[in-house]
Amino acid sequence: MRHREQYTLSPASAEQFWSARMDALERHLSAKTWALAAFTIVLSAYPIIRIAIPAIHHAIVPAVARAALNLIVRY
Repeated sequence: MRHREQYTLSPASAEQFWSARMDALERHLSAKTWALAAFTIVLSAYPIIRIAIPAIHHAIVPAVARAALNLIVRY
């Protein structure tokens, strides 16, 4: 077990390790790569948002409140 202890990261060193990796990633990626990543995230999140928000709305808001909100929005 002693051999494994030298390879385990404490929370502070794990955070430093992750921070160093992210800093290196940010320094070496081009603007085109960042734009492509952002576009991919938006493209994949859009359908999820279009499905999740109405589902959450229907689960949380009662039917009477939805009817009142629909009347307000129409007029």
